[in-house]
Amino acid sequence: MRIICDAPGQTCNRLWTYVASVAQCVAERKKMVILFYDWTIEDFPDLLHSKYIWFPLWHKWYLERGNGWNNYKGLTWKVTHNKRWDKIFKFFGCTKGWQTRTDTRYLAQTKKELQRIFRPKEEIMQKAEGLVAEMRQTAELVVGVHIRRGDYATWNDGRFFYELEEYHQFMLRVKELYKERRVAFFISSNESFDLNWFKDCDCRRFGKEPSGAILDLYTLSVCDRIIGPFSSYSRWASFIGEVPLCFLESKAQQFTEESFSKIVDFFHFENGKEILDW
Repeated sequence: MRIICDAPGQTCNRLWTYVASVAQCVAERKKMVILFYDWTIEDFPDLLHSKYIWFPLWHKWYLERGNGWNNYKGLTWKVTHNKRWDKIFKFFGCTKGWQTRTDTRYLAQTKKELQRIFRPKEEIMQKAEGLVAEMRQTAELVVGVHIRRGDYATWNDGRFFYELEEYHQFMLRVKELYKERRVAFFISSNESFDLNWFKDCDCRRFGKEPSGAILDLYTLSVCDRIIGPFSSYSRWASFIGEVPLCFLESKAQQFTEESFSKIVDFFHFENGKEILDW
């Protein structure tokens, strides 16, 4: 039984940490353990209650008492960033899921079951699909735009940080690429900003304030195309929703139809392009 003992980064890093092991368990009809789950776990009921996975530390009664969730997150950080605990986990044969990202053996053959296991709860799916369905009433192509700024101002020396006007220019170029079709844009971001930034672009998002991360993530996964900076977030949406993605690699980036391709595993697009491990 594989035991996943790490908890790297935010939600989509965690999902990429689990997926190779889940795929193997599905293919080989085995079971696994996830010790330190992400705080969004309740948004993924089929993952939480999967017959292939055991979450031994999941105790809802504790997590919802007082400061339970914050205590749990604090404990998770301390245990998963500690050399002594690393030795303990290694002694018991535990696995760091982040290191399994190159294991692609079972992803293709188990994809349909993975899509079922990793789908969010019903109310999230209904809300996301409802918004995109509304957009499709007037648009022939819905493009998801993942706007991530914040920590990207310093990550990798700000290489993939773009101002809102630069995102606007990306969108206008995508619109020009598909000028024979009516294009609408779904905006996914944890920032508050006015959609008037994106003039001449038909844009929607879930209200002026940032919506839930999983709601935005699933909505990206039901769009027709996705653009965004290098991120495990848009990468997961492309993989699980089988949506062609184009990473934004420079401010002057231009687009062709060949710019977009589906993610097939953490390091590869369907067209064979390799993704560097930033």
